[in-house]
Amino acid sequence: MRVARPVRAMHALGLAYRAILQANGEDELLQAVCLALVESGAYTQAGIWYTDEGEPPSLHPMAQAGSQPDQVVSASRDGQLAIEAIRCGRPLVALPGGAGAVAECVFPLLVWGETLLGCLVLYSPEAGVFDQTETELLGDVADSLATRIQALRAHAVLAHKSDHLLLVQRALRTLSAGNRVLLRAQDEAQLLSEMCRSIVEVGGYCLAWVGYAIDDEEQSIRPMAIYGEHRDMLDGLRLTWGDNAYGQTPSGQAIRSGQASVRRHIATDPGLYFYREEAVRRGFAAISGFPLVVDGKPIGCLTIFAGEEAAFEDRELSVLGEMAEDLAFGIATARAREKHAEAERTIERMAYYDSLTELPNRASLKARLSEAIEAARQQHCSLALLMLNIDRFREINEVLGYHEGDNILIETAQRLQTLLGPGCMLARLAVDEFAVLMPMADAEQAMDMARQMAATFSEPFEPAGVRVEIRVSIGIALYPGHGEEPSQLILHADAAMYQAKRQRSDIALYSGSPESDNRRRLLLIAELRRAIEDNQLLLYCQPKADMRSGRICGAEALVRWQHPEHGLIPPDQFIPLAEQTGLINPLTYWVLNAAMRQCYDWRGAGLDIPLAVNLSARNLQDPRLLDRIAGLSATWGASPDSLQFELTESTLMDDPEGALDILQRIKQMGFRLYVDDYGTGYSSLSYLKRLPIDSLKIDKSFVMSMPEERDSYAIVRSTIEMSHNLNLEVVAEGAASQQIWAQLTALGADVGQGSYLSNPMPAEQFLGWHGGH
Repeated sequence: MRVARPVRAMHALGLAYRAILQANGEDELLQAVCLALVESGAYTQAGIWYTDEGEPPSLHPMAQAGSQPDQVVSASRDGQLAIEAIRCGRPLVALPGGAGAVAECVFPLLVWGETLLGCLVLYSPEAGVFDQTETELLGDVADSLATRIQALRAHAVLAHKSDHLLLVQRALRTLSAGNRVLLRAQDEAQLLSEMCRSIVEVGGYCLAWVGYAIDDEEQSIRPMAIYGEHRDMLDGLRLTWGDNAYGQTPSGQAIRSGQASVRRHIATDPGLYFYREEAVRRGFAAISGFPLVVDGKPIGCLTIFAGEEAAFEDRELSVLGEMAEDLAFGIATARAREKHAEAERTIERMAYYDSLTELPNRASLKARLSEAIEAARQQHCSLALLMLNIDRFREINEVLGYHEGDNILIETAQRLQTLLGPGCMLARLAVDEFAVLMPMADAEQAMDMARQMAATFSEPFEPAGVRVEIRVSIGIALYPGHGEEPSQLILHADAAMYQAKRQRSDIALYSGSPESDNRRRLLLIAELRRAIEDNQLLLYCQPKADMRSGRICGAEALVRWQHPEHGLIPPDQFIPLAEQTGLINPLTYWVLNAAMRQCYDWRGAGLDIPLAVNLSARNLQDPRLLDRIAGLSATWGASPDSLQFELTESTLMDDPEGALDILQRIKQMGFRLYVDDYGTGYSSLSYLKRLPIDSLKIDKSFVMSMPEERDSYAIVRSTIEMSHNLNLEVVAEGAASQQIWAQLTALGADVGQGSYLSNPMPAEQFLGWHGGH
C-alpha cells in the first residue's frame, strides 16, 4: 500500500531531525541526514555539498545516499541549480522534463541567513513533489542542519581551545620545574640532565634531549642529555645542524636559524623521512626544537617530542621558548661559575704549588709545617725540616739553557719524591731550593734522610744527552730544639744549608745561638721584611774624593734602618740576618732602586756623580739580578756611569767561577766594578787578574791603623803598588784623619773615603753638603 506523500514527507523530516540531534561529529551528521531522508522513502537520493569562496563558487561533495548515486554525482558536476540556489540564498526546484527524469530541489545551508556553508540536494521521480508546504518544511530541516553544523564546529573550536589550554598549562608547569632545576643544579651536566627529566616527568612530554653543535666537517649535533622512555631513539641517527637533508629537523633548523622550529605532523612530514616511521611507532606526533643561545651564538638545541599533533601551538611554544632561554642562561651561568672555580683553583695552585714541578711551594710548606708542629706538640715528639740547594745551578741554566735546567729540576723532584716515607712532604721553595718535612723524625733519622738525598745526586743527570754532575748542600733544623714556629724552622734549616755550602760539606745540622737571641733575631727578620716591603728604610751616602784634587768623585750608597722602637739599628746587625734568610735580595733591590732614584734627582739639580752599591754572594746567585739592574736602569733613565758595584773579597771567593761569569756580564753592561774590603780574604793575584774589575778598595782596618802599625802601612803601600801594576784604581776607605789622608796621598792612592772627608749622611742632605764642600 502506497503511503500518502505528505505522510512520507513528515516521516522523512522526523528522521532528519533525529539525525541532526543525535550526531556527535560533522562528518557523522552529514551522512546521517542524507541516510535519514532517503530511508524515509520520500526521496530517492540525497546529497550535501560544501562550497568554497571562489567566483564562481565550486562545490565539493561531503555526503550522499540513495540508489542512484550517479545522479548525485551528476548534480555535483553540473551544479547549475545548486549554484543558482546558493547565489540567491533560497531553495530552488527543478521538475522532471521527460521519461526517466527526476525532480530536484536544492536548499542553501545558511547560518542566520548569512554564513553560507553549502547546499542540501534532494531527488524524487514523482511528480508534484517539492510543493510549497514540503519545500518550507525541508527548508527548516536545512536551516537546522546548518545551525547544527555551526554548533559542532564551535564545539570543536572550544574543545581545541580547551586542549590547547591544557597544553599551555603543561608548558607552564614545565617552565616552573625548569626554574627549580636552574636554582638547584650544581654544574652544567646536572643542569642538562635534570632539565630533560623535568620536561618529561613534570611536563608530560614523551622525550626531551639537549644537543650541542659541533663545529666539525659534518656539523654534528652531540647529544649531551636525554630523558624519556624511548631515550634510545637517537641511537644510530645522523644528527647534524648542516643545511642538508639530515639537517632539516627542528633541532638542526633551530641551531642554524637561532629560532624555534616545530613539526606537528611527524607521520606525513617529508623532512623527517629518515626517522618518522620510528617516531610514529613510538607514539610521537609532534616535535619542537629550541636554540640554546649563549653569548649571542646558538651553541646547541633543546628538542622536545609530544604525543599530540596539536602540541606546540603559539602560546605553548612561547612558554617552552622561554624555558629554553632560561636553560641557555643556566648554561652560561654554569660555565661562568666553572671558569670562576677554575680560576680559583688556578690561583690556589699558583699560591700553594710550584707550576714547574707541581710540588707544594713555600706557602704550602708553612701551612703544612704549622699543622705538623701542632701535632708534634700534642704527641710530645720531634720533627725535622731539611733544606736542599743545588750548587751553581745558575751556571747549568746558562750553559744548557733554561729548558734543560727546568728538566733537571723536574727530575730532581722525581728523585727526591722516591725517598719520602709516609707523611713526609717535598716542596720547592725557590729556583734551586727544595725542602723535605719529616714528621715524627729525630736528628738521626733526619741525617739518614739527608745522606740519601745527597746520594741520589751521585747519579749524573743527562739533559739533552749531556752528562751533568750535580752537587747539593743540605741543612737540617729540628723541632723543638731549633725552633717551635714554622718561620723559625725554615729560617734555621736555610741557615744550616748555607753553612753546609760555606763549609763545602754536603750536610749541616743547625747550630744556633741561645734561644733568647734567636727570638730577637726572628723578630728583627720579620720586621726587616716589613720595612723593605713598606719602604721604611733610609738611603745614606758617604762621599769619595779624588786624593790629588780633592774633588768629590762619587759616593757609596748605604742603607740604614730607623726602627720605630729600637731606633737606628747598625747595618752589621741586620745585613747579616738578611744574607742568612734570603732577604738580602729584596734589600739589595731596594738600595738599587733608591740609588738610581737619587742619581736621577741629583742630575736634575746639576750634580752628576756615581753611586756605588754593594752586592753580596746571594745577589750573584740570583738569576734575576741582571734583569733587575736593566729594568731599574730603564725606569730611572740611568746610564752605566751613574752606578758602580762593590763586591767583598769573601763574596767573590764563595763561588769564584760563578762570580767571574756574572761580573763579566755586568761589565758588558757598562758598569764599573770594585773589590771591597780587599786584604781580608784569600783571593790570589791570578784570580784578580781574571776579574773584569776597575778598582780595589783597601779594607779600612789596614788604613785606620797605618799611623800606629808599620805592617798595616806596608800592606797599604804594597796593595797600592800591586793595583797600579794591574792597572787598577785604588780606593782607601777608613781615612779618618788628616794624617792618614796625607799618608795615602803620598803612597799614590787614587780615591779616599772616610770620616775625615765625611761620615755617611742621609741622601737628601748630600746635595747641600756637596755645595758647601
